[in-house]
Amino acid sequence: MPIKTNNMNTELQLKKTGKQKAWSWLKTLVLYGIVFLVIYTAVNWWRQPVMPANPQLQMTDYQGHTVNLAALSQDKPTLIYFWGTWCPICTTTSPSVNRLAAAGDYPVVTVAVQSGSNQQLTEYLTEHNYNFTTINDQQGQIFDDWQGQVTPSYVILKDGEMMQGLTGIQPLWSLKLRLWLSSMF
Repeated sequence: MPIKTNNMNTELQLKKTGKQKAWSWLKTLVLYGIVFLVIYTAVNWWRQPVMPANPQLQMTDYQGHTVNLAALSQDKPTLIYFWGTWCPICTTTSPSVNRLAAAGDYPVVTVAVQSGSNQQLTEYLTEHNYNFTTINDQQGQIFDDWQGQVTPSYVILKDGEMMQGLTGIQPLWSLKLRLWLSSMF
């Protein structure tokens, strides 16, 4: 009879150890998640574009149409998306930006940084079925003015003022959430 009790105690101790291991793994995962978010936020903040003191908010897109960012951002927050045809990460983010632009909920203006001539840019946009408004920053001067460090980078303008700046891969839901929050505050 005592053998049975010892077996049951051993089984309880093993189960308890299993629960303890699970909690330990969960705590470690949460801790690493928090550390990742803090580091990601700090790096994102450091690399984000910075609005120039006297920004050029009226530009011409690659098709010759005038784009007035200050006017666009009066009614709703406007997303400015800095990207390049040469940027491998942009091949992941551009389709989401294209869907956001197609939805029409918020104005979207993209700046193609050092992506070739207007003809080359037209071919690239056509090949990828991108229909967003695009300004061709052939020399990278616009990106430099905004102190851009990496592509992709994003700026949210409201009433002609920068509300948010961010970089890297941003899923569609994140961009929508950030635009919505910018429209609330």
